[in-house]
Amino acid sequence: MEDSTIALNKVTKYNQRLKKLLKKYQHFHNMQDALIQLSEQASTVSELTLLYPAIHQILVAYLPSKNFYVVLINEETKKLELNYFIDEKDGIKVPLTEDNHFDNGLTGYVYKTGKTQYYTKDSIEIDTRLNKFKSQGAPCEHWLGIPIYKDETILGVMVTQSYFPEQSYSDAQIELVEIISLYLSTAIERVKQRESLESEVKFRTSELTNTNDALQIEIEHRKKTLKQQQILFKISELATQSKDLDDFYYQIHEIMKSITYAENLYICLYDQKENMLSFPYWVDSIAGNFEKRSFAMGYSEYVISQGSTQLLNRTKANKLIEHGAIKRTSKNTQATSWLGAPLISENGVIGIIACQSYGNTYSFKADDVDLINFVSQQIANVLQKHLTMAELELSHDQLELRVTQKTQELQRSNHFLQLQIEERKKIELQLYHDAHHDPLTGLANRSLFMSRLEQTLNQHLRHPQPGFAVLFIDLDNFKEINDNLGHQVGDAFLIHIAKTLGFCIREHDLLARLGGDEFVILLTHIYQAHEAQEVAERIIDSLSRPFKDNNNVINSGASIGITCSDQGYKHTDDIMKNADSAMYQSKKSGRGRYAFYQSYHSNNNEQESYRLNEFDTSEIYFKASAIIDLHTENHIACLIDRFWFHPTFGKMKFGQIKKYTPKSVDFHKIEISLLPKISEFIQCKHAILVRCSIELLNNEYFNALITELEELNITHRLCLLFNETDLRHICNNNKNNITKLQSLGIKMGLDDYGHTRCDLSILTQYQFEFILLSPLMCKKIIKDEGYQLQLQGVLAVANLTQTSVIAKGPSILNYQKSLKKYGISLYSSQYEYIHHKAKNIENVYS
Repeated sequence: MEDSTIALNKVTKYNQRLKKLLKKYQHFHNMQDALIQLSEQASTVSELTLLYPAIHQILVAYLPSKNFYVVLINEETKKLELNYFIDEKDGIKVPLTEDNHFDNGLTGYVYKTGKTQYYTKDSIEIDTRLNKFKSQGAPCEHWLGIPIYKDETILGVMVTQSYFPEQSYSDAQIELVEIISLYLSTAIERVKQRESLESEVKFRTSELTNTNDALQIEIEHRKKTLKQQQILFKISELATQSKDLDDFYYQIHEIMKSITYAENLYICLYDQKENMLSFPYWVDSIAGNFEKRSFAMGYSEYVISQGSTQLLNRTKANKLIEHGAIKRTSKNTQATSWLGAPLISENGVIGIIACQSYGNTYSFKADDVDLINFVSQQIANVLQKHLTMAELELSHDQLELRVTQKTQELQRSNHFLQLQIEERKKIELQLYHDAHHDPLTGLANRSLFMSRLEQTLNQHLRHPQPGFAVLFIDLDNFKEINDNLGHQVGDAFLIHIAKTLGFCIREHDLLARLGGDEFVILLTHIYQAHEAQEVAERIIDSLSRPFKDNNNVINSGASIGITCSDQGYKHTDDIMKNADSAMYQSKKSGRGRYAFYQSYHSNNNEQESYRLNEFDTSEIYFKASAIIDLHTENHIACLIDRFWFHPTFGKMKFGQIKKYTPKSVDFHKIEISLLPKISEFIQCKHAILVRCSIELLNNEYFNALITELEELNITHRLCLLFNETDLRHICNNNKNNITKLQSLGIKMGLDDYGHTRCDLSILTQYQFEFILLSPLMCKKIIKDEGYQLQLQGVLAVANLTQTSVIAKGPSILNYQKSLKKYGISLYSSQYEYIHHKAKNIENVYS
């Protein structure tokens, strides 16, 4: 019996122990389940307002907590604020209407103490009397307050209470609530973060939505702008590619139909000058009146008058008709919607573009207004461009016509000028050629030769190698050829000689004719004297061959004087003088020969000096040439020339003797001393013309000249000839001496006039009795019109001053007749009639 009692007690104790373990297990299970539910809620709910009801539902499952609230401290105001509240007796207004409701009550007491507080109705009354806190709200039977911590900081208080005595809270339930409170702060923080995140997400989503909406609006605007740009591009492309406006209008219509309703469209142009409307393009489902008409009061005229886009329906159209702004006929009232835009250019409204619909098919809107405004601007620009281009084309055509006419005129003028320029160039070239070439042979003349010789000498002075040589050539027996066979044969022979000499030299050598039968050659790029010798030998051999002209066979030759650049020359005159001296040496040696200047100079220097020092006036020779009247062929005057026969150089003109007289001999005194000898052999009644040096007018010779002239018995017939070039440069003292001569009755003449130029002013400065034209001018008168005109001027001045003009030239009948044709009446043959030695003078006119 006792054993059974003991066993029963053991079982009882074991059961009690099991119950405690079961209860403890149940307690831990409840805690785990509550925490799991709390964690799930904290992970799922998005707002704190949803978290607190979820916690409340968890608590309701494990303890009496129909009355539950949560207060949290406000970080800014530092006051406890209600976050969740549910109560069977007290409404939410109670804690909200009282200031500091929780701070002074039992909830505030828990917050201040930071500990869990469990009160019954009696204990609440006791502590209230002890002023630990104030009793607030409806009295409850059981009250449990648990502080909410985050780390060591208290965040708030979680409270549950019961209004029934039997609904108390066990230690396990209190421990469960405490455990929940420990995780509540973390749950609240997680929910707050999620709530903040969701709020941020909502905010960002809202921003993105707004941005997207704005983007969609921008996209729509861009699409619209792009569409307008495409229209602009198409219209611009049409403006550049369309060949005519009709095609342009059609393409515009096609573009309009692709954008909006434009089945019925027309374009109207307004002519302000004629006040007329024309319709270059129209498409309409109901044929209307689109003929050209006067400006009236229709829809088109209304748009033109207003100058703005008009959107008309029947209601608005009727009102405009009632107000008299528009007049319509019954035939033209079918359009239920009409849209027209003006075409505005720089000159104002030039027309409209209009679309219309019938039978309420389509009603035009504001977007259509914007579109047609845009299109109308482009059409107006294109029309203005076409009109401007038409005007420009017209102006261009007119300008092109004028340019063509002017161009043709300029081409004609330019062609004429070109011809004149070419002709002038030819004349200038010919004048230059004539001035530098011999007219008979075409060879270079003295002027060109001396210029080239001076250039060659200057080059040689800078660069001594290579050297050069000058060959002075004088034809043998040429005077007899002229006298016996005539001048025509002589001229042909000279031409033959020029060609023959040309074959004997190189291309870069220069061949020139100095005059008469004298030729000269400049040999360049030579290094030895024998090179010049070879050329001379070749010339002598070539000229020794007979020349045949018709039935005449002419045998001649040449005497050649050579001088080379190794003589140390500084002046061209010395070169020519020495070459001339060498030529006379070769003549003296027997003709048909050549001689170098240096050998002559070394062998004959003393002899020549002796002969010059022994200069005697008895060696002077005189030449008398008759002045003939070409009309009567009578002799009217006599021209006296003096010359000296040099033992080496041969015959020399009197003026050249000065070069070879020594300084001890006064040449001009000799010239004065020869004047009386003229009267010894001239016994005639005609005028006597004597050439004189200009130096005789100097004071040192003038008195002796006057003395000799006064002693002559022929002073009334004597005429002193002075060279034109010398006379042009005399001083005033010499001019006064000329006046004295004329006061004594001695006549004065001008010699060698026109050799370099025809200066008419000198003809009027002095009273001349005779003017002797130079042979060169006489030749040019026959060939050149310019000289013929100059001769007319000379003859006109001579006629006014009563001066006789005398020409000089060869005794050729045709030559004299040619001069006579140009007004020359007096002529002197340049070839002598007679010449005598001064000491054995015969009468010229017996």
